[in-house]
Amino acid sequence: MEWTRLLVLDLAPGEVYAHACGESEWIVLPLSGGCEVRCRALPGPAPHTPAGLKERGSAPNPAPRPSAGPEGGRGGPNPASPASEARGFGGGAPAAELQVFELAGRDRVFSGVTDFVYLPRDADAEIRSAAGGRFALAGARCETRLPARYGPAGRVPVELRGAGPCSRQVNNFAAAGPDGFDCDRLIAVEVLTPGGNWSSYPPHKHDEHHPGEESRLEEIYYFEIAPHGDTPGLGYQRVTPSPAGKTDLLTEVRTGDAVLIPDGWHGPSMAAPGHDMYYLNVMAGPGTTREWLIRDHPDHGWIRGSWDGQDIDPRLPFSRTEGHR
Repeated sequence: MEWTRLLVLDLAPGEVYAHACGESEWIVLPLSGGCEVRCRALPGPAPHTPAGLKERGSAPNPAPRPSAGPEGGRGGPNPASPASEARGFGGGAPAAELQVFELAGRDRVFSGVTDFVYLPRDADAEIRSAAGGRFALAGARCETRLPARYGPAGRVPVELRGAGPCSRQVNNFAAAGPDGFDCDRLIAVEVLTPGGNWSSYPPHKHDEHHPGEESRLEEIYYFEIAPHGDTPGLGYQRVTPSPAGKTDLLTEVRTGDAVLIPDGWHGPSMAAPGHDMYYLNVMAGPGTTREWLIRDHPDHGWIRGSWDGQDIDPRLPFSRTEGHR
C-alpha cells in the first residue's frame, strides 16, 4: 500500500519491540493487554514539510502523560512532566526528548475502549509489555511532524451506526473532523459488529477525489472474531470493482487476518451468527485535507432509508470499560 501502514505485535511478557517511525506517523493501539511506550522524538517540524503546510499544535488533544519511569506499573499514566534525555535508547548521541507513556489497555477488543499513543514521523520508539499482549501499530505516510501524545480511553467518541441487522458500533479514536484526534494524514477507527449482522453496509467507496463528495483514501481492515467456546470465529469480507480500480474479493476472515483495499466498493463485512466481529480500519491518501468522504454503491444505498423504522440492535453498545460483556 502506498499510504497506509499496519503492524500487529504479539509480545511475550517482558518483550520489547523497537520501532523506527521513518516517514510515517503511527498510533499504538492495545488490542489485548497493556504496555509502556517510550518515544524519542526530534523537536520542531519535519525537515521535508512542504511549503504551505504549517506545524500543527496539539491544543484540542490531552497533553502527554508520562509514566513514573521505565519500571512504572500498569493502571494508567501519571500526570508528570515529560522527561528529556540527551541520549538515545542505546546510550547514543543525538539530543531528543524522551517521553514515556503507560497504556492501561484492555482485556480484549470486545471488552472496552482503550487508551492509545500517537508517535510522530522521524521518531524512535520502544514498546514493552510486562504481562504480554497484542498491539496494533496503525500508520500513514505523512509530511508534517506532530507532537507525541497520549489519547485517553474516556475521550474516545463512540457512535452507533445503522439499525436492525445493519447495526454496529464505531470507536472513533482517530477519526477525521474538527473534534477528532489530530493527525497529519492518518484516519483510524474500530468497528464492532454483533454476530449475524452486516457491517460496512451499504457498500461504499473512497478511491477518487471529488471535492466535497468523495476523498481518495486507501484502507486496511484488520479483523478479530469472537470464538464460541473452543470454536474459532469467522466472517466474510466483500470488495467489488469500481470505476477507479479492479479490486474484486470475497474472502473468509478470521482473527489476525487483514484485507487491503486500495480501491473498490467495500462491504459488507459479514459477522457469522454467534461470532461478534471486530475490525480496525486504517485509512490515508494523497489529499491535502484529512477527511472521510464516501459514495454509496448506487444499487444499494437505498438501504439507509429503511433504518428509520428499525431499532438499533439491543446488543449494542459493547462495554466501554474493562471486563467481558
